[in-house]
Amino acid sequence: MLPLRPLPSTILFALLLACDARPAAKPEVRVAAPEVVVTPPAAAAPVVASPAAAEAEAAAPVAVDLVGLKAGLLRVHGAAQQARIDRGVDQVAALWRSEDGDLAAFVTEFFIADPAVRGATFARLMAVFEQVEGHTHEIGREVRRASDVDVGPLLSVDPLLAAYDPGARMIEDLFTTRVGFLVLLNFPLTTLAERDEHGASYSRRQWAELRLAGRFGRRVPGEVRQAVTKASAEADRYISQYNLWMHHLVDARGERLFPAGLRLISHWNLRDELKGRYGDPEGLARQRLIITVMERIVTQTIPAAVIDNPRVDWNPVANTVNAAPADSVEADAPARPVTLDGAREDDVRYALLLAQFHAARREDPHVPAAPTAIARSFEIGRELPEARVQALLEQVLRSPLVPRVARVIEGRLGRKLEPVDLWYPGFKASGAPPEAELDVRTRARYPDAEAFARDLPQLLTGLGFAPARARWLAEHIRVDPSRGAGHALQAVRRGDFARLRTRVGAGGMDYKGYNIAVHELGHNVEQVFSLEAVDHTLLAGVPNNAFTEALAFVFQARDLELLGLKRPDAASERERVLNDFWQTWEIAGVALVDVAAWHWMYAHPEASPAELREAVVGIARATWDRYYAPVLGGQGTPLLGIYSHMISYPLYLSDYPLGHLIAFQIEEHLQKSGKLGAEFERMASFGSVTPDVWMTHATGAPVSAEPLLRATGAALAAL
Repeated sequence: MLPLRPLPSTILFALLLACDARPAAKPEVRVAAPEVVVTPPAAAAPVVASPAAAEAEAAAPVAVDLVGLKAGLLRVHGAAQQARIDRGVDQVAALWRSEDGDLAAFVTEFFIADPAVRGATFARLMAVFEQVEGHTHEIGREVRRASDVDVGPLLSVDPLLAAYDPGARMIEDLFTTRVGFLVLLNFPLTTLAERDEHGASYSRRQWAELRLAGRFGRRVPGEVRQAVTKASAEADRYISQYNLWMHHLVDARGERLFPAGLRLISHWNLRDELKGRYGDPEGLARQRLIITVMERIVTQTIPAAVIDNPRVDWNPVANTVNAAPADSVEADAPARPVTLDGAREDDVRYALLLAQFHAARREDPHVPAAPTAIARSFEIGRELPEARVQALLEQVLRSPLVPRVARVIEGRLGRKLEPVDLWYPGFKASGAPPEAELDVRTRARYPDAEAFARDLPQLLTGLGFAPARARWLAEHIRVDPSRGAGHALQAVRRGDFARLRTRVGAGGMDYKGYNIAVHELGHNVEQVFSLEAVDHTLLAGVPNNAFTEALAFVFQARDLELLGLKRPDAASERERVLNDFWQTWEIAGVALVDVAAWHWMYAHPEASPAELREAVVGIARATWDRYYAPVLGGQGTPLLGIYSHMISYPLYLSDYPLGHLIAFQIEEHLQKSGKLGAEFERMASFGSVTPDVWMTHATGAPVSAEPLLRATGAALAAL
């Protein structure tokens, strides 16, 4: 996860890889070709055009007599080829530009009617693309290595390298060499509606052909892809360095509530620290302080001087800054100025989000079937319409089960709920030890990333994989120390290795880090199976990032068993169900805020960072008041805007609640089958088909919230 961090992208070209480095299914792009190509209007008087307007002009197709062209092909190849001719010519014409030359001559020469030649062409392209995509992915991974992996202090050159996208111009090059046009002429693009209607009846070869053509469903110029990569890399760098030294947070009495050396990245570690404070006698005070910190980050009222700076003390409630006493400053403190004016951080958070928006908007004219980043995220990336995803999330958010589960939590805590309880972690297997004890276990077992790597075969065997299969999986995974919170990065060609990046402190891997590492291992195992065991490499991956999150959740749910604790009994299973429900409810609202922020930007494309800040804060507050305040109080808190994904991986967050829903369906099936290893492999190796086709193959039913809601009701009834 992106530490859930993942996969979801800053380096790899979206069409060939669609790789979010943490985790990554591999969506491709496809477009319903128009039947009529409209001649572009005559050029107007010179004006200073916006980048988006210039892209729209560049994307305009050329005027061609398509009717006559199709008739000529039909005379040569016969009526049996009519459907293929009609579709193929339209697909080429939709993306052909004047500089591409003679369209009629091209389609006449390169239309393939012979099935044997077409089959050989398919096989050749699949083999070549695996190598081209795979090696380009590896180049991208290496230029980002110092930014993603803890190899020592960052150098000034590292952010520049991270902004380099080695595949940015590949699709355009393949169009320039006409490989892309040959694919479009001879293999079908389909709409999401067509795949949803007919996907269950497609053969594996048909699915692979659709994924082949989908690589060329849009024609985004290299400079546009490079702009997207640059904006994403800059946002990722900002987030990966957004740390707070918790020992230097003080309360109204000037007391320090957190231990020395505790350096937490926002938002992941802040959230996990909050979750870990349940049961602490002073935990609620610490949790409330963390909530205040989060709110100040979202509203950008956090003093700039306190970010990653242990040389100053900060009272988040009063929002005052003082010099930290010399004896309180950690030995490994970075060199930072002691600035005491309390000046708030500039609107960097929202400037970077706007930069991502403006870069994405330049792609819009080049994808007529999905002309906004929002549409591409749902229709192309997830292959689930936005309306359906929103309905699934609201089904959970509005469920009458929410107040019933909340009452259970109130009874356990002995107090009314408040915003901190958005991340309540108390639904646990019976007899689970306190987190401090778990920290001792994990630190002793995993003093460094290499120790975790050595233990992979044992972990995988413990999860239910046969020993030989566990060793095979471990041989395909490499473990690196992460500079950020942790993520998984897939391989894209057979023979390369999936990468598990995990953050290990000086004292070893604490339980939070271990929990994340087990989740990332789930991503890596899916990535290995869905590449190495799939029948066509063009189908490598899973339907979308929510599915790779779901499969990773399957591993994460078993982390305590892997530490040698007892298997869950019926009571523990009820706890698991309630925990899944509460986590899905928590992040469903966050996902709605993420998407709503992008709708706002499209409605206000000239907004300033300050205006965007006010809009996001307003959206977060309104969403909280609608769904969460009736249960948790805290009217008007902007807390739902804290997730760092909104800035560095925008439009990714919907994959988490979807992932929970999908994971629950998978878990329900696994518990019935009792064979995690074999069933996980069967599911993951099915490849990148549409979500409902994949889920029906995996569990016998399409994607739905009903299994989770039904099980939650049963768990509540049994309490």
